[in-house]
Amino acid sequence: MHTLTARIYHDHSHSTPFAQITLDYDTRFLRRKMLETDDGQPILIDLAQTTSLDHGGVLVLSDGREVLVQAAAQDLLEVTGDDMPRIAWHIGNRHTPCQIEDRRLLIQPDHVIRDMLGKIGATVREVHEPFTPEGGAYGVGRTHSHAH
Repeated sequence: MHTLTARIYHDHSHSTPFAQITLDYDTRFLRRKMLETDDGQPILIDLAQTTSLDHGGVLVLSDGREVLVQAAAQDLLEVTGDDMPRIAWHIGNRHTPCQIEDRRLLIQPDHVIRDMLGKIGATVREVHEPFTPEGGAYGVGRTHSHAH
């Protein structure tokens, strides 16, 4: 079994990774957890603090080898509409993780938010894609509360 050090890179330009690990959004937020690489190799993730792993980031094993982190496809809601700034404001006002693209927003499934979005004129459809939401405004990674 390999134990990871706390070194995490946010890009993949250091060396050729020996393995890849594909994780959904929720699983990419961890501190200590037993996982498997895509080819079935067990790895104990043991980081100094709870960390959000980015798509394309690299985990460094204690022996120096690298594991490329990939975002897994997962069930999401694709949000589009004529008034995207207003739609985006309502999603952001609820502190909902959101992947922002030129013509659409992606969010995790939530029937309450889906209903609210329909009421303000958004078109919402189910998709199955990797999820790489925008990081927090007050630093890299996820936001957790209203305490800015």
